[in-house]
Amino acid sequence: MSDATLNSIKNNPDDFAVQISDQIESFIVSVTEVAKGDDPDSAVPYLLLEVSQLLLAGGRLGAHEDIVPDERYEPDVGPEPDVDELRERLAALLDPVDVYSEVFDPYVPRSAPVACRISDDISDVLTDLRHGMAHYRAGRVSEALWWWQFSYLSNWGPTASAALRALQSLVAHVRLDKPLEELDGLDTDSDAVDEDGSLEAEAGAVMAAEIAEPLGLKNA
Repeated sequence: MSDATLNSIKNNPDDFAVQISDQIESFIVSVTEVAKGDDPDSAVPYLLLEVSQLLLAGGRLGAHEDIVPDERYEPDVGPEPDVDELRERLAALLDPVDVYSEVFDPYVPRSAPVACRISDDISDVLTDLRHGMAHYRAGRVSEALWWWQFSYLSNWGPTASAALRALQSLVAHVRLDKPLEELDGLDTDSDAVDEDGSLEAEAGAVMAAEIAEPLGLKNA
């Protein structure tokens, strides 16, 4: 980001807040619509687009100087909306490619990959964004920006980035006609693993050609 852009953000905080809130609101609305399952063929490419656009807002928050809220203690925003139904709907839409492998911190030497779920990631990100949106809608703009910036650096930024890599990889496998490897040994549920360390047989080999049609992905 250029010095001119940073200065513009600093000198026009309200414009910055409106732009960030608009991008976040768009993500919340769009992902909620995807989770309804009305257009399952577009789930993966649409999520790829939405997460990519959201991370632009995150990058702007990360580049901004530390935002200090007006109040010393965070006001109560009330009960957090339940995202379990949305999580389950996304998991059903993304089956059998919901689970993927991710390194939690690339700067930790010899970090072991862990199994994650795109549906969990999207739901987790949505929870953080809605929390800040509750402050924004209540007129606590500085509190909302502080929360979105803090949680971008501490949680939803790395979580969304990991999900983006998984979604981009899915699209790349299909468009480049590169079959996916067998998903044996990749699961977030420990009780789904056999004694020899492999998944139960029904997991099977998932090929790009098999996931392309139901996920709305077409070869180039």
